[in-house]
Amino acid sequence: MAIGEELAAVPIRVRATGWSVTSWVLFASSGPLAKAVMVAGGSAVAVTSVRIALAAVLLVPVVAVVRARALRFRRADLWLLLSYGVLGVAGVQLTFFVAVDRVPVAVVMVLVNLAPALVALWVQTVRRTRLPGLVWLGIGLAVAGLVMVAQLWRDARLDLLGVAAGLGSAVCSAGYFLLGERGASRHDPIGLTAVGLAVGAIVMAVFAPPWTLPSELLTAPAVLRGLQAPVWLVLLTLAIAGTVLPYLAGLLALRDLPPALASVLAVVEPLVATALAWLLLGQSLELPQMVGAVIMLFGAMLVQLTSPETAQAIPD
Repeated sequence: MAIGEELAAVPIRVRATGWSVTSWVLFASSGPLAKAVMVAGGSAVAVTSVRIALAAVLLVPVVAVVRARALRFRRADLWLLLSYGVLGVAGVQLTFFVAVDRVPVAVVMVLVNLAPALVALWVQTVRRTRLPGLVWLGIGLAVAGLVMVAQLWRDARLDLLGVAAGLGSAVCSAGYFLLGERGASRHDPIGLTAVGLAVGAIVMAVFAPPWTLPSELLTAPAVLRGLQAPVWLVLLTLAIAGTVLPYLAGLLALRDLPPALASVLAVVEPLVATALAWLLLGQSLELPQMVGAVIMLFGAMLVQLTSPETAQAIPD
């Protein structure tokens, strides 16, 4: 590759990284909003079901009117659309909530964030692409840092089903990256987001119909750091800023960022969630958590500094 071509590729990589970071910041920022609705009286699964259903109801008609061509898919694309919606949207959410119901949240956070290692293993074993050592080192550091941020040693009680659900969430998350990359490279990210959310909403409705959320809860106040807003407004914000936009930003990133690199940026979510818990909920941060955050960021930085061109096909 000529020097000019390398320089021209830098803005694309930077832009894709920016989209990915934006996606995870939005996902993490939605946590306090969802928590406020749950404190007001909604269950975690019901709030998630409403959030995804509302996102689909809002996005699909808009795309159909404004950008109808984005919803044109071939019959051969059906498996990709269903897989992305089932795994990347509904699967991640359902398995996560099963896990947190049975094991400590800190354990679930570590299990779910094994997804980058699963993506890297898939790329190296199935796609037969040898990844640079820095990628594996960066993934290892990110996981080690997360263990420190989550303070995993404080509550190590384990439940077989809960651990299995946490690992299942990691598998679904890995599917989100791999399927998202495949879909974003072939289809309009807006259309793929709309269909993925619609499929995810249907799957979620089977397990937790959105109408199970009490109607009187919609006008109840949701409180966050002394501020009050009606639950319906918080849910609307969750649907748009916490669901539609992060899923769309994630697909925009996967158009130009390899999944092994994009998946490591998911460490941004627990870091932002921890920072928001400190800023908005008054939770304190201890020294091991601060050190862990630095290690996580360093690991993610190592992976991002790795050029995709350094990956090599594994000879048969």
